[in-house]
Amino acid sequence: MKSCRCLKNLVLLLLFISSSSALLHANGDPEVARWEREAANVTIIRDDWGIAHIYGKTDADAVFGMEYAQAEDDFNRIETNYLNAMGRLAETEGESRIYLDLRMKLFIDPETLKTQYASSPAWLKNLMNSFADGLNFYLYKHPEVKPRIIQHFEPWMALSFTEGSIGGDIERVNLNQLEAFYSKPPVIQARTDAAPIIQTAYIHDSDPAEPTGSNGMAIAPSNTVGHHPLLLINPHTSFFFRSELQMFSDQGLDAYGAVTWGQFFIYQGFNEHTGWMHTSSGVDAVDEYLETVEKKGDGFCYKYGNEERPLIAKQIAVPYKTATGMAEKKFTVYFSQHGPIIRNDNGKWVSIRLMNEPVKALTQSYIRTKTKDYKSFRKTLELKANSSNNTIFADSNGDIAYFHGNFIPRRDTSFDFTKPVDGSNPATDWKGLLTVDELPQLLNPKSGWLYNSNNWPWSGAGESSLRKQDYPAYVESGTETARGLHAIRVLRDKKDFTLDSLITAAYDSFLPWFEKPLPALIKAWDDAPASDPLKAKLTDQIAALRTWDYRWGVTSIPTSLAVFWGEDARRHAIDDAKKAGISAEEYIATRTLPHQLLQSLAAASDRLTADFGTWKTPWGEINRFQRLTGDIVQPFNDAGPSIPVGFTSSLWGSLASFGARPYPGTKKWYGTSGNSFVAVVEFGEKVRAKAVTAGGESGNPSSPHFNDQAKRYSTGDLRDVYFYRSDLKNHIEREYHPGK
Repeated sequence: MKSCRCLKNLVLLLLFISSSSALLHANGDPEVARWEREAANVTIIRDDWGIAHIYGKTDADAVFGMEYAQAEDDFNRIETNYLNAMGRLAETEGESRIYLDLRMKLFIDPETLKTQYASSPAWLKNLMNSFADGLNFYLYKHPEVKPRIIQHFEPWMALSFTEGSIGGDIERVNLNQLEAFYSKPPVIQARTDAAPIIQTAYIHDSDPAEPTGSNGMAIAPSNTVGHHPLLLINPHTSFFFRSELQMFSDQGLDAYGAVTWGQFFIYQGFNEHTGWMHTSSGVDAVDEYLETVEKKGDGFCYKYGNEERPLIAKQIAVPYKTATGMAEKKFTVYFSQHGPIIRNDNGKWVSIRLMNEPVKALTQSYIRTKTKDYKSFRKTLELKANSSNNTIFADSNGDIAYFHGNFIPRRDTSFDFTKPVDGSNPATDWKGLLTVDELPQLLNPKSGWLYNSNNWPWSGAGESSLRKQDYPAYVESGTETARGLHAIRVLRDKKDFTLDSLITAAYDSFLPWFEKPLPALIKAWDDAPASDPLKAKLTDQIAALRTWDYRWGVTSIPTSLAVFWGEDARRHAIDDAKKAGISAEEYIATRTLPHQLLQSLAAASDRLTADFGTWKTPWGEINRFQRLTGDIVQPFNDAGPSIPVGFTSSLWGSLASFGARPYPGTKKWYGTSGNSFVAVVEFGEKVRAKAVTAGGESGNPSSPHFNDQAKRYSTGDLRDVYFYRSDLKNHIEREYHPGK
C-alpha cells in the first residue's frame, strides 16, 4: 500500500515538473504563450470517422483549431500546397520543378503579399494570424514532424493560396513553352509565313486525359417529398485533395464541408442556412496578348497604340535541390502592361492577363461560409474574385440558384479572345468587369432543378435554362458533355426527390457516351460478310453488347468490353474528330469505317484476354480502389488489397466519376481522381446531410481513419453527417484542446 502511495506521489511530481517546465517555456517565449492561450479557446471533437468538429469562441479561434486539426491529419499535403503556391517545390523536389516554380513566381511575390497582408482589414488579418499560429503550434507540439522546407508559417502566406480549386488560372501557362522562352536569353525572331501564329489561347499543361471537374445539383422544394430544398456537392479532384471538417464559433460561423489542405475556409459545403457547390467554369477569364517587341539598348520595348513602352524586367531566382546541396537558377523575366511574358509565338512575345486579387479572393472565399440566405450569398459576388468557378446554391428559405464565374472582364466582342489578340491595339484591353447583374445566373427556375457538370450553363435547368444568345461569347467557352446529358436525364420530370433518391441520381449507372457509337459497332458486325474473319471472332462479344443496358456495375462484363473498345476507338478517332470540329463519339458513330470499329473491338477483346485471362472479365475485377500509403503520388500493386468500384470515368458520361488506369507493373486499373468528396444536404427546420470522403480522413496509414470509408466510397453508401452538437453526442471518439 505504501509503495502505491509512493508511486502515486512520484507520478504527481513528474506531472508537476512537466507542467511547470511547459509553463516556464511558454512564459519565456511570447509566441508560444500566445499559441497556448489560443488553444485554450478551442475544442476539437473527433467523431467516429475521425472527422474534426472545431469549436471556438471567435472565428479566429476556429481557424486556429481547424489548421491544427488539418495538420494532425496530413501536414505533408498542407506543406506541399504552400510550396506549390509560393513557387518553392524545387527546393525539395529538385531541378525538374524549376519552371513550375518560375511560373508561380511570375505572379506570387512574397514582398507584395506581405504589403497586402499589412493593409488587410483587421478581421481578415486576425484570421491569417490564426492560420499561421495553428500550423506553427502543431509543429511546436510535434517535433517528430519534420517539414521539408517551411519551418515556420507566416500569416501572409495565406494570400498565396486563395483558390480552393485543384488548378488555378496560373496553371494555364504552359510549362514547356515557358521553359523554351526563358531557358536561354530571349531574342526577337523575324516572322515567317512558314510559321503561322498559334491560334490557341493557351495550352494547359495540367489538362489530363481523364475529365475532371465536379457535379452540382439543387432541387427546389416543389420537387421534393419533404418540400425542402436539396443540394448535391460532388467535386471531382485527385483523391485525398481535401479535408472534411466543421468550423463553429460564437461569432456566427458554423460551416461544414470540404477544405483544401491548409486553407482556412470551407470551399464546398454548407451551413445551417446556405449551401454552395463549385464546379469548374468555362468562362473566359484569362487572355493572351501578342506583343510587338523591339530591342532597345540593354532592354526591350513593345508597341502600344502609337507609343513604344519599355518592358519591365525583373530578376527572379529559383532555388533548387541537388545531390550535393542547394543551387539556384536566375532568370530575367519581362512584363508588359498586360502581364508577364510567357512564350514566343513566331516573332511575337506573348503576355498573359488573369485575375490576381488575393485579398479579395480570400475575403470572398471566407465570407460566403457565413451567409444566411440567397441575398447575402449573392452580395459576396460583388467582390468579383471568383474567376474559375460556377456555383450551385440552395438555402433554407427554399431558394435554389446558379451563379456563373463572377470575374469576367468586359471586352470588345469584335475580337476573338479564345485566341491571342493584338496587344498593340488598345481596343483589345479589358474594359472593367461585368457587373453582378450582367453575369449569367438563374434563381428558382420553373423546372424545379438546377445542375452543372463542367458543361455549358445553357442546359442547366431544362426548358428554364439560361440562353446563350443573351450573353457575350466570352462568358462561356464550354460545350455540352455526356455527363450533362446524363444529369438532365435523371433530373427532369421528377417530383419526389428525397435525400436518398438524390444520392441514387448522383450514382445513376447509365453511360450515355455509348448510345450512338455502340449501335454503329453492332451494325458494322451485322453488315460484315460471313467471310470476314472478325465476324466469327467477335460473335459472342457482339451478343454481349447487343443486350447490354448501358449501365456500369462491378459484375458487368459488357462494361469492361465497352470501355476497352471505347478507349481503342477514341484513340483512332480523336485527332480526326478535332479536325472535323465534332465530338469523338459523334465521329465514331458517323464517320469511322465499319472495319475499324470491328478491329477496335477485336483489340479490346485481345487486351482483356491478355491482361485478365478472358474477355469475359467483370468490370469490378479490373476497376479498383487501393490506398496503400500516404504518399501524394500513390503506388499501386496488384498483390496488395483493393476493392472493386462499379462507376467509371466521367468520360463515358458517368455522373459518379472514377478516373482509373493500369500503372507500371499492374494489370488492374486503379483510380486516382474523380469522386473525392460527396455530400447531399437537405435544408428544413434543421439541416440534414450525408457524406463520404475517398478512403478516409487521415493521411496516416497507421490511423484507423486512413481507409475506413473506402467501401462506402466505392458503393455510394453515404454516412450521416453529425452537424449539430446533439448529433455528435453518441459518436465522439476524442474531445480535446489543440496540443493536449
